[in-house]
Amino acid sequence: MCSLSCSFALFTLAVVLHSLPALRATPCRTSCGAIPINYPFGIDDGCGTPQFRHMFNCSTDLFFITPSGNYKVQSIDYQKKIVIIYDPAMSTCSILQPHHDFIMTDVQSAIIIPTSDTVFTLLNCSIDSPVLNHYKNLCFSFSGHTCDELYGACNAFRVFHLLTNSSPPCCFTGYDTVKYMSMNILDCTHYTTVINTDSLKGVGPLDWVYGIKLSYSVPDTGCERCTKSGGSCGFDTETEGMMCLCSATTNATRECAAGVLADEGGVQALKECCFLAFQFVIGAFVFMILGWSKRVF
Repeated sequence: MCSLSCSFALFTLAVVLHSLPALRATPCRTSCGAIPINYPFGIDDGCGTPQFRHMFNCSTDLFFITPSGNYKVQSIDYQKKIVIIYDPAMSTCSILQPHHDFIMTDVQSAIIIPTSDTVFTLLNCSIDSPVLNHYKNLCFSFSGHTCDELYGACNAFRVFHLLTNSSPPCCFTGYDTVKYMSMNILDCTHYTTVINTDSLKGVGPLDWVYGIKLSYSVPDTGCERCTKSGGSCGFDTETEGMMCLCSATTNATRECAAGVLADEGGVQALKECCFLAFQFVIGAFVFMILGWSKRVF
């Protein structure tokens, strides 16, 4: 029959276990490879904000999905709201690839657009190209660089010079040019993109950073209230209305109920409470043994 000390030990264990926090089994993955996935983005349907729905895909790496292809995400800066992507099929100073267009949806072109310091370089253009005639104002120079420098420094582009025994026209331009005119209309055979062009004065093409820098905007949906309550911001996959995802089975409109903790905080709290429970049980057990030994001796 259980003594008073034994009853006390069981009661203590029950009280401590009852006080353990409910952990959130989040339905949203928080990383893809080395890239953290935070609001407003999501790689699981219903996570993040619906404006960016189906724009990112996680296999081994994170990719930005557009009508013209999948672009590998190199980094995301959530403070500056910048995403840097790279087109594996794009020509660079070291490799010449078959030409293709860079196309984004109308929604993407409105909320996650290439920055002003991302330059699209149109290569090997015909003398009849619209950017060399009626729309020549769309071309500009950046940081003092020229077409001759590009063709001369890059092994991949030197072939254009060899074929014509001269440097064919090229055009440094912005995203709007390739947004409204395809490569066929522009009458240029290849393109490449360079980022951080404001800091490339005196830097040769071999040392340029090739890629596309995107600037995104974050819609105000009250996400901060949700995250402070321990939830993840998401949306209803049918209505696309904002939801606070509190667990794999529990959702709320704006915030999670008390006692639902975020992953890292919840795990730490569980460790602390389990250690506390262990201490209580061991103490109660020792107290019980001591009480039993006094009766025996």
